[in-house]
Amino acid sequence: MKTSICTSLLLMALTCSLPCMTSADEASHRQAVERLFELTRMQEKIETSVNNVMAMQLRQEPALREHEALLRDYLEQQIGWAGLKSPLTEMYMQSFTEAELNEINAFYSSPTGSKMIERLPELIKQRDQLAMQRMQQNIGELRQAIEKADSK
Repeated sequence: MKTSICTSLLLMALTCSLPCMTSADEASHRQAVERLFELTRMQEKIETSVNNVMAMQLRQEPALREHEALLRDYLEQQIGWAGLKSPLTEMYMQSFTEAELNEINAFYSSPTGSKMIERLPELIKQRDQLAMQRMQQNIGELRQAIEKADSK
């Protein structure tokens, strides 16, 4: 009888402590994501993106200049760090386990990982330029294929 009461009390204590353990696990998982964002300069990249979108919008629609502050506020809310941090954190938490994030963070903390973070934006830019150049150089192939398909 005493054993079953003790077992019941122990089970209740464990059951009640599960939400606390889950919260602690979730908190450390969230910290691992935030560390990744720090290492990869996510906030800085998002702020740069907002500035680029802002500049593009103002070039395309010069009349927006008189509402520049409203546009900036809107962009900050929608695609800025304040608007994206929470959903991005959830996306990363669903995509990577805490252990995986710790491994990723260890890599990005290394000299090679730091170099990757530093060089990747330029490599992506060069890749995009190469792709555009190849498409422009070879657009004739597509035109010929379309003409051939249309002539059938």
